[in-house]
Amino acid sequence: MIKLSRAALRSFGPNVARPTYDRDRLRPGIVHFGVGNFHRVHQGLAIEACLHHPGHEDWAICGVGLTDGPAARAKAEAYNAQDNLYSVTALSSPTPRHTQIVGAMVEYMHAPHSPEAVLARLADSATRIVSLTITEGGYNIDEKSGAFRLDAPDIRHDLEGGSPRTVFGYIVAALARRRATGLPPFTVMSCDNLQRNGETTRLGVTSFARAIDPYLADWIGVNGAFPNSMVDRIAPHVPEAERQRLALATGVDDLLAATCETYTSWVVEDRFCAGRPQLELAGVVFSDEVPAYVAVKGRLSNAAHMLMCYPALLMGSRFVDEGMRQPAIPRLLHNFWDLDARQLVDPPSGFSVPAFTEKVVERFANPAIKDQLLRVAGDGASKIVVFHGKTIAQLIANGGDLTREVFLIACFRRYLDGVDDEGVSFKVFEPHIAKTDWQRLRGGDPLAVLDIDAFRGLGLRQSARFLAAYQHLSQRLETQGTAATLAQLLI
Repeated sequence: MIKLSRAALRSFGPNVARPTYDRDRLRPGIVHFGVGNFHRVHQGLAIEACLHHPGHEDWAICGVGLTDGPAARAKAEAYNAQDNLYSVTALSSPTPRHTQIVGAMVEYMHAPHSPEAVLARLADSATRIVSLTITEGGYNIDEKSGAFRLDAPDIRHDLEGGSPRTVFGYIVAALARRRATGLPPFTVMSCDNLQRNGETTRLGVTSFARAIDPYLADWIGVNGAFPNSMVDRIAPHVPEAERQRLALATGVDDLLAATCETYTSWVVEDRFCAGRPQLELAGVVFSDEVPAYVAVKGRLSNAAHMLMCYPALLMGSRFVDEGMRQPAIPRLLHNFWDLDARQLVDPPSGFSVPAFTEKVVERFANPAIKDQLLRVAGDGASKIVVFHGKTIAQLIANGGDLTREVFLIACFRRYLDGVDDEGVSFKVFEPHIAKTDWQRLRGGDPLAVLDIDAFRGLGLRQSARFLAAYQHLSQRLETQGTAATLAQLLI
C-alpha cells in the first residue's frame, strides 16, 4: 500500500484512475460546505469530470468544514496530509470494480480554525458558486410555520457579530463584503435532499440577511441565484475495517476513502448568476421540472429508505441489503408505493415510476454497498418530516389508509430506545430532538413521540384516525414484536 499524496500519484497501478489534468493550473471557483462522503462521490466527481476538459481550470473546489471536535480536526489534517486528494470506489460486488483518485478539491479549510480565511475565499471574485451538503436538518426551518428560525442559538450568535458558526452567517457576511466592494453575488446551490432545496436556501439566506440589513437582503434576492436540484447516490459510511480492505485491494492507503454505488443522478435548474462549469459533460441534467424529480426521489426512494430502516433495525439487521433480504421488507415497500404514495406524486414528463421503484429495490439490495441502517435512520426526526410529511398530510386529509405511515412512526419510537427486539443495543443519532423532548420520550408515554418539536407541524395528535391507529400498532409492537406486527399488516 502507498499513502495517498500528490507525489505518489504515478506510483499506483493501472486499476486506479487518477487526474490527467495539470493540477497546478486549477483555481477554486466553487466553495463547498460539508465535504462528507456524499459530496465526494457526487458533486466532487462531477467537477472532476469537467476538469478533464479544457476551459474548466477556474472551477476547482475549496472545501469547508464547519463543525469542530476530534473527528472534524482529523478530517482537516487528513486532507492536508493528502494534498486534498481522496479516492472513490464504485462497488457492484464485494471486490472493488473501479477506483478513482479525485483532485477536484484543491483547498480545504476548517472554519472554526480559520474563519477569516473562509470569509476571504467566499468574498474573492474567483468564487462564483457556493454549494451545500449540510443535511436536511441543517436549514433551520420551523416545520410548523415554514419560517427560518432566527432564535436558534448559533443563528443568534452569528447575528450578534463575531466569527460565524453557521453556513448562513458565513454566506451573508461574505455577500455583504462583496456588495460593499462592488462585486456581484455568487450562486448558492444546495445539494441536500429537500423539496425545492434552492428556494429553502434562498429563504434561509435572505431571512438571515434581512435580520441584519434589509437592503442587503433585497440585493441578494434580486441579484443572487438559488437553483433547485435533485441529487441521488448511495454513499455509505466507510468504517476503518472497510477502509483497510479497500487499501489492500487497490493499493491506495487513503485516510478519506469513499465508496458508492454505480448509480448516480443529478438534475438541476439552469439558474446561475455568476456562470457555471459545463456540468453536462458529467451527465448532469438541466431541467425546469426539478421539483417533480425531487418529489419522485424524495417521496418514493428516500421515503422508502426511511420506512424500511427502522423495522429492519428492530428485527436485527444492521445493513440495508441485509434488511432487504427479509421478505417482508420489500413487500412493505411495494405496499407503500402501490397503496399510498404513487398516486400522490406527479412525475416528470416521460418518467416511468414503476421502473424507478424497481431500480430502488435493486439498489437497496446491492450487497456490495454495505450501507449501514443506522446511517439511514439517523436524524429521523428531520428526515421523516422531509420525506413523509406531505404523504402523511395528504392521507390524513383524503381519508387514506394510514397503516404504513403509522407503522413508520411507531417503529421510529421504538428505535429511539436504542435496542432491537432481540435485546441488542445500537447507537441512536438524533441531533434535532431537543432535551425536553427526550425527557418526555423517556417518561413512559408511548404517545410522546407525536408531540416532539420536529413532528408538531404534522398534526399527528390532532388526527383521530392517526392517533387511534398509532395506539393500536404501538401496542402490537410491544406485545408481538416487529416481525409479527409487520407480517399482519402486509397486503
